[in-house]
Order: sequence, then C-alpha cells, then structure tokens
Amino acid sequence: MISHADLVSRRAAVDATLTDLALYAKALCPAAAVDVSPLSYEDEDGHVDIIPPIDWSEADVDRFDLALAARAAEIFDRTGLYIVCAVLDPAER
Repeated sequence: MISHADLVSRRAAVDATLTDLALYAKALCPAAAVDVSPLSYEDEDGHVDIIPPIDWSEADVDRFDLALAARAAEIFDRTGLYIVCAVLDPAER
C-alpha cells in the first residue's frame, strides 16, 4: 500500500516538474500560451500543452517541439515522471 506521505511527495514532484516544463517553454518562447494539467491518465503523470505564436514557421515549431520533448525525456530518465508535452496548432486557438 502507498502511504499518504508517498502520495504527497509524488504530487509535489509532479507539480515541480510541470512548473519546470512550463517555465522552460516560456523561456524558449515567451509569447507561447502554456497550459499545465496535473491530471494523470493511465501511465501519464501530467500534461503541458503549448501553443506557439501563429507567425512561427513550421521549422521553428518543430525545433520548439523537439526541445520540449528532449527536456521531458531528461526528466523521465531522472525522475521516472512521464509528462506529456504537446505543441498544438496555433491556428486552432
């Protein structure tokens, strides 16, 4: 059985990780809209959805997406937390 303290510790780790990824996205693109959700589905621990500026080229969006995916992978390797980062189409905003 998982103790209450373990659950609280894990939730704190997820919250810190979500904050880290959101701040990283904003550092890469201050004009991006960032939405963070601690809701977990199956093996996911949370979500960060990012909408880049509409005037970004496809190449810029791809580089942004790859940078976020690399950061999320580093976090997973270090902590085991699986945070899904999605760069969404700005046209659907």
